[in-house]
Amino acid sequence: MKFVELAKSLKTEGLKPVYLIEGEEAYFRDHAVESIRAACALANPSLNDVRLEGEQLRGEGLSALRRALETLPFLDARRIVRACGFYPTEREWEGFLKPYVLAPSPTTVFLIVNAGKKAGAADLRRKQGVCYVDCGRESEETLARWLFGVARRQGLQMDADAASLMVRYCAQDAARMKAETEKLAAILGAEGRVTRAAVEAYVAKDTEYKIYELTQAASRKNFALFSEILSDMLGKGSDEHSVLAALVSHYRTLAETAGMQGTDAEVAKALSLKPYAVQKNREAARRLGRARVEELYLALYALAAGARSGEYTKSGALFGAVAKIFFS
Repeated sequence: MKFVELAKSLKTEGLKPVYLIEGEEAYFRDHAVESIRAACALANPSLNDVRLEGEQLRGEGLSALRRALETLPFLDARRIVRACGFYPTEREWEGFLKPYVLAPSPTTVFLIVNAGKKAGAADLRRKQGVCYVDCGRESEETLARWLFGVARRQGLQMDADAASLMVRYCAQDAARMKAETEKLAAILGAEGRVTRAAVEAYVAKDTEYKIYELTQAASRKNFALFSEILSDMLGKGSDEHSVLAALVSHYRTLAETAGMQGTDAEVAKALSLKPYAVQKNREAARRLGRARVEELYLALYALAAGARSGEYTKSGALFGAVAKIFFS
């Protein structure tokens, strides 16, 4: 199940004996663990919430884990055992985990908490008896829906366009979105309304989103907007090398999408992009012309390489790139 479905599952289906909580979104992993702990209602967590991780789960650590799983809770109805960063091999699954998972202790909730998959490890997501909670990055649409719930719990109302903009400003980082929502609650007060204007005024833009705005201004040849964004970025600590690298990457992507055959979905799969991003990049490439896009990519790549080798200063290379984009 997706992370956003866990709360409903706990209410309607109750606790499962074994969970795999996996994904790169640390906030979702932590919140999933806390939701399960709350459902267990431990009165004595110091006695009945055991955590093992990393090196503790290798070799003889498997025996210690098995003992922890089979120990009865003390002064509580349930016991939680957490294995963090646990990547058993297929052999360890068959010899150790599978027998337990198929006949788990009725008083223990076993949580395997991992940031992602690992080469050579068993694919626990597909194993019988393991309830998989997907804590990977979600789509903008799913995160916007989740954000409505976060805002509601803070006593706020949130407009749909404000939620979508906030997801982009925070680069789809759930922890940042929650923190920014708490900040908005403090600013707007109880029953406050989060509008697009409020997000623009009070929510800090992630560097990734600023880069997106910068490259879009470059593609549209909007020099005034480009200059405003660039000045803001450099004034707030962005490095000229990173800005130039982002511009090189942008024009490389335009060149690749302009030169590839196939549908937007096919090109998106080949380049690990979203179809919508491919569509927008192709539109930008058509406006500029394929030859111009390729010319800009090669020119900006040469400037970036020159800055790395010491042929140009980093400021000279960046402003040389600006001249190439807008004035050549």
